[in-house]
Amino acid sequence: MSEIPELPATNRRRRWHIQTLAWWTSIWQSPMATEFLESDVHGLVMLAELWDAFWKMPAKETRKRAALAQEIRMQGQRFGLSPIDRRRLQWEVERAETAGRHRQPPPRTKRVKDPRQLLRVV
Repeated sequence: MSEIPELPATNRRRRWHIQTLAWWTSIWQSPMATEFLESDVHGLVMLAELWDAFWKMPAKETRKRAALAQEIRMQGQRFGLSPIDRRRLQWEVERAETAGRHRQPPPRTKRVKDPRQLLRVV
């Protein structure tokens, strides 16, 4: 799929949380979106419902929030939404050769014979 599908309209009194909308946009703009099929949209909408419930739940309800976060993580695995999930699905977002070009080289350090010369008291 190449375009961002709209989240289905909820009833008039309920609106999607801004964090849910941001998450929805980010997953459809991510490299994984090329792997999603039209049939995946239904599962992703269900996952958006979980995200929405999580963000709307009061912070003091820690047990319920933790349970929701666990379910979000479990459902997210199906869609390769974390690096370890993509690895399990054998999806490659970027090859190692290209990824190396984006990294900054490590800073050069001064070579000394005795490493204790580099230690400083703070």
